[in-house]
Amino acid sequence: MRAIRVRAPGGPEVLRLEEITAPAPGPGQVLVQLEAVGVNFIDVYQRSGLYPVALPFTPGQEAAGRVSAAGAGVTAPKVGDRVAYTGVLGAYAESAVVPADRVVVLPDGVSARQGAAAMLQGMTAHYLVTTLHPLRPGDTCLVHAAAGGVGLLLCQIAKLRGARVLGTVSTHEKAELARGAGADEVILYTEQDFEAEVKRFTAGAGVQVVYDSVGRTTFDKSLNCLARRGLMVLFGQSSGPVGPFDPQVLNQKGSLFLTRPTLAHYVASRAELEARAADVLGWIARGALKLRIALEFPLTQAAEAHRLLEGRKTTGKVLLLPSH
Repeated sequence: MRAIRVRAPGGPEVLRLEEITAPAPGPGQVLVQLEAVGVNFIDVYQRSGLYPVALPFTPGQEAAGRVSAAGAGVTAPKVGDRVAYTGVLGAYAESAVVPADRVVVLPDGVSARQGAAAMLQGMTAHYLVTTLHPLRPGDTCLVHAAAGGVGLLLCQIAKLRGARVLGTVSTHEKAELARGAGADEVILYTEQDFEAEVKRFTAGAGVQVVYDSVGRTTFDKSLNCLARRGLMVLFGQSSGPVGPFDPQVLNQKGSLFLTRPTLAHYVASRAELEARAADVLGWIARGALKLRIALEFPLTQAAEAHRLLEGRKTTGKVLLLPSH
């Protein structure tokens, strides 16, 4: 079968299409014939070596398709079921072996493309808004990269919970997308000082929570946007890692809280995975949560997908389609 392999860390050019032996599921595993694969920043971090992975490896941690074989002891899902998953390395391929307890069956009305677009980013937005800091009416949050894959979903789920949403974007086109996702106020950080705008929109009070996937270039000013005892949620670093940090700063700025979470710790149990996926996929099936699938590439163009993602040239979700 065909798969993208990384044999040394580096730029997008290290993503090479190769013919490899098709995998077979072992006990407790299923083989999924992949129809759509999500492209995410964690793939970039692993490809570049920022997040070390044993070499060589096949990137990708999010996909959807159909179960084509099941290993010993697997009673569900069944062969032929349409499924999606995230958190298992090796998705940039035509098929993948996945632990059966890490896949969820897609509900009727949700396509493989939607499943691959929703699992990582949708469940990330879900835990950020419903569990890490359960937003409620009266709360105001700041969402950086509000027109990105997670950002558009964050805006929508925050509005479902009755919060006021401020979003930052880089272009007027992205501003319209953020507004369409429910952002009450949109700040063009390329033209405006987002800290000053947040202070203006909140009459100087600041926001209860900042959702920051950008990292280095937004971190310091994001802390200044928080209300007293506010929460700084650093869940990504698309502009690079944050430098050394003195926790005393949190005291000086109002007894702030800082967390650096990851989705894996919020879907660690089967029950939590099923509950989050059911919410997200159910919202999509009912039309309460809209996905923006911005770009689709064949597996052969994985490097181009990475270049566009890293260059901030994308809005919404980027997919690879292994059969194309």
